[in-house]
Formats: sequence, C-alpha cells, structure tokens
Amino acid sequence: MSDPRWHPPSSQPSPPVGGRRGYGGDASKNPLTPQRGERAGERGAPARELSPSEPTPKAKAPISQKLWIMLICGVLVVLIGNGVRLTFGILLKPIAFDLEISRETFGLVIAMQALLYGAFQPIAGILADRFGAVIVITVGALLYAGGLFLASMASSSLELSISLGLLVGIGLSGATNVIVLGAIARVVPAERRGIVFGTVIAAGSLGMFIFAPAVQAIMQAFGWRETLLALAALILVSPLMAQGLRAAKAGAGAAVQTARQSLSDATYEAARHPGYLLLTAGFFVCGFHVTFISTHFPAYLQDNGVSASATSYAFGAIGLCNIAGAYIFGALSDKFSKKSVLTLIYLLRAVLMTIILISPMTDMTAIMFGALMGLLWLSTVPLTSGIVAQVFGPAHFSFLFGIVFMGHQFGGFTGAWLGGRIYDMTGSYDIMWMISIGLGLVSAMLHWPIRDQPLPRLGAVPA
Repeated sequence: MSDPRWHPPSSQPSPPVGGRRGYGGDASKNPLTPQRGERAGERGAPARELSPSEPTPKAKAPISQKLWIMLICGVLVVLIGNGVRLTFGILLKPIAFDLEISRETFGLVIAMQALLYGAFQPIAGILADRFGAVIVITVGALLYAGGLFLASMASSSLELSISLGLLVGIGLSGATNVIVLGAIARVVPAERRGIVFGTVIAAGSLGMFIFAPAVQAIMQAFGWRETLLALAALILVSPLMAQGLRAAKAGAGAAVQTARQSLSDATYEAARHPGYLLLTAGFFVCGFHVTFISTHFPAYLQDNGVSASATSYAFGAIGLCNIAGAYIFGALSDKFSKKSVLTLIYLLRAVLMTIILISPMTDMTAIMFGALMGLLWLSTVPLTSGIVAQVFGPAHFSFLFGIVFMGHQFGGFTGAWLGGRIYDMTGSYDIMWMISIGLGLVSAMLHWPIRDQPLPRLGAVPA
C-alpha cells in the first residue's frame, strides 16, 4: 500500500530556500549557478579544463619592499661605478698630450685596467658570496677612488699604469655591476630576473649619459687632473649606497632548491657545461666591442672632423639609449629564449658597424651612431648574467658570472690595446672596425647552440 505522503519527483527541481540551502552559503557550489567556463544559459555545463599541452598560467611574484630597496641602491652603485669607468675615453687626448704618450700606451693602460678588472672578478665574487656584497663594494670603491686620486697626480706612463690601470682595475672588480647582480639574484623572483637585471645594467649607461658631458665640461674648464679628482670624490659615495644591499632571505623563485653545493662542485659542473664555455667565449666579443669603442670612439670621431661638443653628445647618446636597450632586451629575455636574443644583438652590432665603416662621418651621423649603438651597448649583460643564474641557480652566481665576466674583460684588454696599436701603425681605425664586425658574426654563431634550460638539480625553475 502506497504512502499517501509520497509524491513523484517533479521534472523541475525545487529551488532551495534562500537560494543557498544545501551549499553551505557558497553559491559557487550550486550546480544551478553558472561556473567558470560556462556562458550564460549553459547551467550545468562542465567547466573548461586545460589540455595537457596548454601551459598553466602563472602569475609573476610581486616585487617585495626589500627588493625595491636593494634595486634602488644597486642602481646607484652601478650608475656611479660603471658610469665613471665608461668616460675614460674622453680623457685620452689631453692625457696623451700632457704626458707625451702615444694612443697605444694610453690604450694599454685601459687594457691593463680591463684585464685586472676581469682577473679579480671571480675572487671578488667568491668573497661576496661568502661575506656579502657590502664589504666587497666598500673595499672596491676605496681602491677605485684611490687609483683616480693618484692618476690625477701622474707624471709618466708608469705612474698612470699603476693608478688608472692597476688600482682602478682591481677596485672595479668590487664596485660595479657583477657584485650588485649577485646580491640581487638571491632575492629577485626567477621570472622577473631579466627585467630586474636589465634595470641594473641600464644604470651604468645612465651614468655614462650623465657623466660624459660633465667630464667634458669639467675638463675644458679646469683640466683632466681636476676632473679625475672630482670623479674620485664621487666614487666615495658608493659604499654608502651599498648599505641597502645587505643579504635578505631569498624571494619566490630564487631559493636554492637542492642541498647547498660546494664551490668546487659548482666550478666542475660549469666547466663541463658546453653552453657555459660558449657563453664565456661570446662575452669576450662584447668586451672587445665595448672597451674599444669607449676608449677610442671619442678620438675616432674627432679624427674625422666631428666637433668636441658633438663627440660628447654622441658618447652620451650611447649611455642614454642603452637605458632603453638594456630594459627592452631584458624584458624580451623574460618572454623569449635569452640565447636567441643574444644572437640577434651580436648580428645587429655587426650590421651597425658595417654601416658606420662605409658612411661619411658628420656631427649628425656620429650622434645617430651613438644612439643606435647604445641600444645594443650593454644589453648583452642582463641576458648573459640571466643565463648563468637560470642554468646554475643563484647560490654561486657571483663567482660563476665572475668567470664569464673575466672573458668579457679579456676581450676588453684586447679591444683597448689593439685599437691603439692599429691606429699607431696605420693612422686609422678602419682595420679595427673590420675585426669588430667579424667578431660580432662569430659571437652570434657561438650563442645560437647554447642550451639555456635550468639544470635538472634545480627542478622546474622558470626561465
């Protein structure tokens, strides 16, 4: 006998009282509520699922207050240290004339500086990884400023070599971008590394843009000795700025994901990685280009009839446009393969140098060349350093990138010295430009086969 209280189910379910009964007050659990992936009117339709081949969206980690402080302080350290270094070429003619030395001799002094800068960089990196960036930057800045002070009193090529070559070269290994990047690499999220590194490197170019016309003006008003004294005083600001680079806990994406690796293991691992060796060889070319141009470009322009004011503007344009270049290419490296972007940069350098070699030189073309070269100037640094951090992790970054940077400075030694040597032999820089074009093409070929994926021990670290 049927129960009179029983009723057959209706074809339409009764709405719960209050619209939420049975769902704990959460409308998102109600099957009648349109869910993510449904259009209006498709109630009950299943939410769209990502296919296995479709990448899972991942929001970028926010930049912490600590990272902002470190970034600002690091930018100021690099702006001063690297910006001053890139203006030494403006002093070539007055120093050579006053001390009665050749361009090859002055180039050799800058070459010695570049060589020592690179040779001491891994040592500075080891010390920074162990004791922190602040003390290394402080000692480096004191040596840097002391070298400039003594250079202002130099009366011979030997004294210039000891001051501007030896002391400044060793000081640069502690007071510029490599140590700053190493400190920041421990905090910056991996997916933001390219644009943050690009911002730091752009600071050196901003310093070049600011200091190039200032150095030219001070030198014309007072002389090259007083200019070096002013630059020495400026370098002493760096230790104060470095206080913001004190170590912090690693941020998201930057934590070391495996047991701490010894320095010897890190060195052995890098030495066996073909991409690391190719990266070091390719960075030699960057150093060759940058140091040749920063040392001899002002003299080259004036030899070709470019005015002193246009020369300083062209030199400053390199720094100004590299601010945009370092930032743009750094951002591109967060979206595309870093080694592919590096290949493109070296190819564009070769094309640009070919154009400048065959084009007549005027005030306007000099400034245009400076602007275009600026876009490619130090844009390689955030990508090269980014590959080192991406492949090997941040634990020994200062040392490993210090080795790569040593290759850069060996190239700098060759570019600074060979430029002066070729000029003294031929009375022209044309052969030097041809060598630079060829090396640009070689470097592009070296970077293309590099594998820039993180090592398996790091796990899935975003590029």
